[in-house]
Amino acid sequence: MSERSIEQPRARGALLAGLLVGMVVVAYGPALSAGFIWDDDDYVTENPLLHAPNGFERIWLSMDAPSQYFPLVYSAFRIEYGLWGLDPFGYHLINVLFHAANALLLWLLLRRLDVAGAWFAAAIFALHPVHVESVAWITERKNVMSLFFSLLSLLAWMRFVEPRGNSARRFYALSLVWYALALASKVTACTLPAAQVLLLWVRGHPIDRRRIAQVAPFAGLGVAMGLVITYWERYHIGTVGERFALAPIESFLVATRATWFYLGKLLWPTQLTFSYPKFAVDPSDPQQYIWALAGAILLAALWGWRHAIGRAPLAAAIFFVATLSPLLGFIPLFTFWYTYVADHYQYVASIGPIALLSAGATQLLRDHTRLGRVGLGSTAALVLAVLGILVWNQSRVYESEETLLRDTIAKNPSSWMAQTNLGRYMLREERFEEAVEEYGRVFAIKPDAYRAYVGRAGALVKLGRDREAEKDFKAALELKPDLYVAHQALARLSWKRGARAVAIAHYKAMIAIAPENPAGHFSMGRALERRGRYRDALVHYRNALAVDPEYEDARRGLERIEGSSANPSVER
Repeated sequence: MSERSIEQPRARGALLAGLLVGMVVVAYGPALSAGFIWDDDDYVTENPLLHAPNGFERIWLSMDAPSQYFPLVYSAFRIEYGLWGLDPFGYHLINVLFHAANALLLWLLLRRLDVAGAWFAAAIFALHPVHVESVAWITERKNVMSLFFSLLSLLAWMRFVEPRGNSARRFYALSLVWYALALASKVTACTLPAAQVLLLWVRGHPIDRRRIAQVAPFAGLGVAMGLVITYWERYHIGTVGERFALAPIESFLVATRATWFYLGKLLWPTQLTFSYPKFAVDPSDPQQYIWALAGAILLAALWGWRHAIGRAPLAAAIFFVATLSPLLGFIPLFTFWYTYVADHYQYVASIGPIALLSAGATQLLRDHTRLGRVGLGSTAALVLAVLGILVWNQSRVYESEETLLRDTIAKNPSSWMAQTNLGRYMLREERFEEAVEEYGRVFAIKPDAYRAYVGRAGALVKLGRDREAEKDFKAALELKPDLYVAHQALARLSWKRGARAVAIAHYKAMIAIAPENPAGHFSMGRALERRGRYRDALVHYRNALAVDPEYEDARRGLERIEGSSANPSVER
């Protein structure tokens, strides 16, 4: 082969790669100029792990992370924080570049698997609007990073099972390392062993004991990480109680309906929103089993037709369901409080249907006459153009937290979560009158929204409407008697209007609810000191310092009493 004949495919490949990256950057242009939105405060703007001296140690070896265990993501954020601080452009740019890299890696993987239309599939993945939530939302760095390392792991896995040239056993270790990094980005990468087995099956490799033994370390690592996250979700984040509880049959119904929901949004990506309505689950309703029946019929048909149409369609379907499985309802997630589905949940799973449909379209193009191929090629270009426009428009929704929440409310008026967070946003922006109005709208949707009562009460306090604020704080306590912030606020308001005994009662409640919180002990000590009960005040100042030796206000209170004429050691 001549040097020129080698250079031509390379130049064409470089051109196609550059086109992929360029399309992503252009389509996600609005995201690059967007700000921080919901949850970005926990992950970035107010995350002490990004600037604490022992931040890296705490990220990897403690439960101090504000969300789940995503140590590689938080480590990346910490590095970026050191580079550009709290400028959102840098964080958005990295998200967009990771997504572009994922499109390139997907193209390489599909080409390695000899999938027809590999580039077209990668282009659809790059420009599909259902992925905007994963790319334009800084918090979802975990999604784009996890897929990046998962694709690297699968590429190395294929180099291991199908070596070209010299032995490629070293790629096994490399695949395992990439997989570990994918898990450290997001634990839903634990489904990658299923993809490994599917690749073996589609390529006709025997799945014998040797292959199972090779997959076993990946599966073991995934299970171990899954157990860590399950414990984390349950005991650190608090996904327990009635609002997260689903009976096994209910979980099954959620899973089957959600699977078809995701496929529908993939095929017809309209009315995409940040929070979808939470569909009702009723095991006594026969119609709710239609989703499961349709899925079973489809899988059975694909199995029966596998000799006629090949294994790829069945493998794509299984990959789709298997990759979604940790997010379908069998494992309680915090988001299930307000919705069972989210666009970012199918960021990885979408690869299966996209690759299958792209391969089918490409095969049609190859089978037609030249005129037909031109027409189909033009149609493909039109599809990509439309998808790019949809991505651009959907990215604009993520311009700010306000634009995101208002768009969510417009598309899902029943979203009390979005309405509550819009009130919280107004409160943070010191738009107090608007905050009162927005929080007030929550109760028409969810009358027991105690957080909305607390938020509206906070806005009322800022407006000097203390009496109304007290009513809201009390309403919150009726719904949740152990609500620390409500007791704290009522203590301050009661003291302010002279109801000292009522204030002290709330301080006692604070200490009972969270004895490990030094603020309760200090507040009680300060109140008792003001009432002249110095010995009792000393006890609480000392308790505050026992919990937090660096609590300067408590230390000053202690020194103030011990060094004054009011020293309780003097008989009074």
